[in-house]
Amino acid sequence: YLMTGYMKRDPRSNEAALKYLLIGASSSAIFLYGLSLLYGLSGGETTLDAIASKITDASGGESLGLAIALVFIIAGIAFKISAVPFHQWTPDVYEGSPTPVVAFLSVGSKAAGFALAIRLLVTAFSSLTEQWQFIFTALAILSMVLGNVVALAQTSMKRMLAYSSIAQAGFVMIGLIAGTDAGYSSMVFYLLIYLFMNLGAFTCVILFSLRTGTDQISEYSGLYQKDPLLTLCLSICLLSLGGIPPLAGFFGKIYLFWAGWQAGLYGLVLLGLITSVVSIYYYIRVVKMMVVKEPQEMSEPVKNYPPIHWNLSGMRPLQVGLILSVIATSLAGILSNPIFTLANDSVTSTPILHSAVISQPLASNAIVRDDNKFSGQL
Repeated sequence: YLMTGYMKRDPRSNEAALKYLLIGASSSAIFLYGLSLLYGLSGGETTLDAIASKITDASGGESLGLAIALVFIIAGIAFKISAVPFHQWTPDVYEGSPTPVVAFLSVGSKAAGFALAIRLLVTAFSSLTEQWQFIFTALAILSMVLGNVVALAQTSMKRMLAYSSIAQAGFVMIGLIAGTDAGYSSMVFYLLIYLFMNLGAFTCVILFSLRTGTDQISEYSGLYQKDPLLTLCLSICLLSLGGIPPLAGFFGKIYLFWAGWQAGLYGLVLLGLITSVVSIYYYIRVVKMMVVKEPQEMSEPVKNYPPIHWNLSGMRPLQVGLILSVIATSLAGILSNPIFTLANDSVTSTPILHSAVISQPLASNAIVRDDNKFSGQL
């Protein structure tokens, strides 16, 4: 909360910090109330396994109090992952906060939120699996549709990436809802590559803002002619977020959608495919703005762009981080199969996840075999 408002002379930063603090404190209170209900229903147990056991013994795993606790806990988790309708803080905080802070929030809070969801829902609410899957299905549908549709109308890069992150949360929820080895493995894989894709994109926004003082999409016009390397890096990150092959984002979405399809989530997967196509439009719009524009169509900030020297000896940490993120995004696409296999092995070796698999565990083997076949064709 403090980091979002450390630019205290900027009114937008102060507004973002206040909104984030108020909404975050409210969501944390709701989440803690749900945990207190779990604590009471279990008779004062503090470990998740013991809580699940006591609740099952006391009420067969189904009671009004447990359902209320589930709703409150999911509300707190949904705030952390920016799921609709708990996303109201995201666009304003992303736009008003310092960009390095936004880059951290967009990845760190989302990964922590999904880890928390798996840890709590799979263990403590195993008796209400159908109920929490239904709730997350609704959240995924709303997040994918609203996130991608509203992103089309954004004029600020940071606000566009904010709504993009909302939509990305909807995609990841498909793996959580699937509840299979393949679903959890695809979540781990996608969150890993999302780290590099999103950090790379935000690093490009930081570098451009430092040199021009703006983050408006229209001001990126003609950037390729002044800074081709920054243009290339931003294009790779955006196209990977959109799921363009052979970048990492394409394989991440393939794994998520295939895991959902194997689990019988046909409607959700089809909606994910449609909204993913929609997302490609607003990502490519930025790439087109940077690459296709003629010299006479160059924006004023780009015309006054300072000379850039990308020599290794003079590289700043931001530039080094950007290069590493782009390399990781590119290599993760080429090495998607071994990376996914590692993610799958980590899931199958985790007792909590492996014992809670809902559908056939063979789905993970099928997805690896299909990826081997696809990689061979490439």
